[in-house]
Amino acid sequence: MPERLGEMFVDVWTPLILLWITVLPHIYMAPKNDTFALSTHAPMELNGVSDQQKVLNRSKRGWVWNQMFVLEEFSGPEPILVGRLHTDLDPGISRIKYILSGEGAGTIFVINDKTGDIHAMKRLDREEKAEYTLTAQAVDRDTSKPLEPPSEFIIKVQDINDNAPEFVNGPYHATVPEMSVVGTFVTKVTATDADDPVYGNSAKLVYSILEGQPYFSIEPHTAIIKTALSNMDREAREEYLVVIQAKDMGGHMGGLSGTTTVTVTLTDVNDNPPKFAMSQYQFVIPEDIALGDPVGRVRANDRDIDDNAKSSFDIIDGDGRDIFEITTDSQTQDGIIRLRKPLDFESKKSYTLKVEAANIHIDPRFISGVPFKDTATVKVTVEDADEPPVFSSPSYLLEVHENAAINGVIGQVTARDPDGSSSPIRFSIDRHTDLDRQFNINADDGKITLATALDRETSMWHNITVVATETRNHSQISRVPVAIKVLDVNDNAPEFATDYEAFLCENGKPGQIIQTVSAIDKDDPRNGHFFFYSLLPEMVNNPNFTIKNNEDNSLSVLARHNGFNRLKQEVYLLPIIISDSGNPPMSSTSTLTIRVCGCSNDGVVQSCNAEAYVLPIGLSMGALIAILACIVLLLVIVVLFVTLRRHKNEPLIIKDDEDVRENIIRYDDEGGGEEDTEAFDIATLQNPDGINGYLPRKDIKPDFQFIPRQGHTSTPNGVDVDEFINVRLHEADNDPTAPPYDSIQIYGYEGRGSVAGSLSSLESSTSDSDQNFDYLTDWGPRFKRLGELYSVGESDRET
Repeated sequence: MPERLGEMFVDVWTPLILLWITVLPHIYMAPKNDTFALSTHAPMELNGVSDQQKVLNRSKRGWVWNQMFVLEEFSGPEPILVGRLHTDLDPGISRIKYILSGEGAGTIFVINDKTGDIHAMKRLDREEKAEYTLTAQAVDRDTSKPLEPPSEFIIKVQDINDNAPEFVNGPYHATVPEMSVVGTFVTKVTATDADDPVYGNSAKLVYSILEGQPYFSIEPHTAIIKTALSNMDREAREEYLVVIQAKDMGGHMGGLSGTTTVTVTLTDVNDNPPKFAMSQYQFVIPEDIALGDPVGRVRANDRDIDDNAKSSFDIIDGDGRDIFEITTDSQTQDGIIRLRKPLDFESKKSYTLKVEAANIHIDPRFISGVPFKDTATVKVTVEDADEPPVFSSPSYLLEVHENAAINGVIGQVTARDPDGSSSPIRFSIDRHTDLDRQFNINADDGKITLATALDRETSMWHNITVVATETRNHSQISRVPVAIKVLDVNDNAPEFATDYEAFLCENGKPGQIIQTVSAIDKDDPRNGHFFFYSLLPEMVNNPNFTIKNNEDNSLSVLARHNGFNRLKQEVYLLPIIISDSGNPPMSSTSTLTIRVCGCSNDGVVQSCNAEAYVLPIGLSMGALIAILACIVLLLVIVVLFVTLRRHKNEPLIIKDDEDVRENIIRYDDEGGGEEDTEAFDIATLQNPDGINGYLPRKDIKPDFQFIPRQGHTSTPNGVDVDEFINVRLHEADNDPTAPPYDSIQIYGYEGRGSVAGSLSSLESSTSDSDQNFDYLTDWGPRFKRLGELYSVGESDRET
């Protein structure tokens, strides 16, 4: 019990003693008479001492000046005394007045102008403002004249431990690999304390762990967190919550503290091997499963994550290593067993595989432990299925000569049913691959025969598809490609490679090569082509030309003499026999055309026409062509001019030999007036009495006389315009001499039979006195007024 009381005494009183020792010397500092003094600027006479004596003696210090201190957060019933100002110039009769100015003067700090005492009127916070700069001055109370120059001093706020440590960046998150050794760095935390780090231990921090032991530890002064326990397994526990405390006053009793949390996550390492979910897997598949199709899946579990959990699969043993393969699914990390080769139930009904799963990424720290792999057994059972026929070969190549006989056998394909029932097979040709139906096949034995003649020069290869179908199940079908190569026979004669035309100079020399020709042959003999050239038997002794074999399947034609003249003979034809070396040999005759031409001295052909001799000397062929072109152009211009003049003067009467259909006739003349008797006769249009008479048309010359049909005869006064026009239209429609084009006819006839009659007096047969205008009253008010005017005129004339 006494020991416990002693520890409590030390823990309680030690901080108070330290605070007292630190703060007490700064609360009240007065080296002499508890005052702060400032020295004078010049020797002055005080208390009857002469100036000379004062000069001889050491000058007395008036102000002893220092910083003032005030304790923060102090709150008492009265203002706290910060310090006192005093000067020796004060004779003691209260003639000195102290003035305080600067930061907080009059509000925070107040001075007694008589005694110079400075008091703090408010609670101060060092973290808000650590010091205040003030100016003090002593003046004469009566005259307010300064007795001393202004002096600046500082009041510092003395810190106390009133702020707890804070983790500004908390809470924290950190990671560390699992299975790490003790002392592995995890992270570092930092706390701050707003108290003054210079005085005392208010800002001296010490760190400790409140939660998270025994897994982690922390350095008390650096705040570095480390692992404290080895072999922490992520698969057992992945996350830890660590509570960190920071305490000031060096961690002693009475200090303030702050806490934060650190979430530590263990990262994965590859410390666990893969493990198959089952030691043995069984799969059943049909024998007709396609190549590459999945047979089944196997799974190897790994407690690790991400890349550390990735595994590769392999078939390491078993009787199906060549039949099956295994790959890894990148999404699920499962092993997928696939078919590599076709299955045959009749030959093998089951397979046994040994599959291994191994980690891809191995951590060398754990190699010495258990192996990072696992094995499992996979048994695959094959079920029987109805399979399609199987050909004896995946493809066939047949050869046939192009002169093979029709219906001759050129080859055979065979197929069988792999099932135990062994169904019969029927063969056919896919006609989509044999559109010309050049081949047939025996449906029972698969023999392929020729249906039409072949021509290697037309098509050297024929590719067909043969279909094999089970007779018991027509859905089971197999196909096989058959390539048929047509072999060559010598059935084409050689011929000139092109249509040659040779040119022979008149000034050529004997033995000169006129032309070199070569031949081609559509056949393709195995040993290549070899051609023989010769002249016709009757032209072996040709006096003009001879031939020479060049031993390279080409032929040179040579001139026997010189002095060829194109005036005597311009063209020579030289038949040449070309034979091949086939069995039997084939030959043909090709004719070489040789033209005699005029050449320059160096053998350049200039002209090959005999007419060139009659050309004027000194004119080139180009100049002659230009002259002829100009002449032709002039002739064309003259013909056009004459044609235009002829069309302009052509009369309007259409001639017999002209086709009047679809012609455009222009009437652009003004006419000859009343004396013009060639124009159209429009009297009929003006005289309705002529509707029954036949007036021939003057714009055409009819081939035969047309007598129009007699129309309806009406009295002159009964002719109507509508009836008149209908008659004219009927005549135009039934007139065989009328042109078939559309025409415009103008009818200037006003008509007869009107109640009013004509108002014109040009054709009036009666005198003005015979006219009666009473009928105008029936036309309306306006015409009635007109009739009255005419009647008045007549009556006036009679009187």
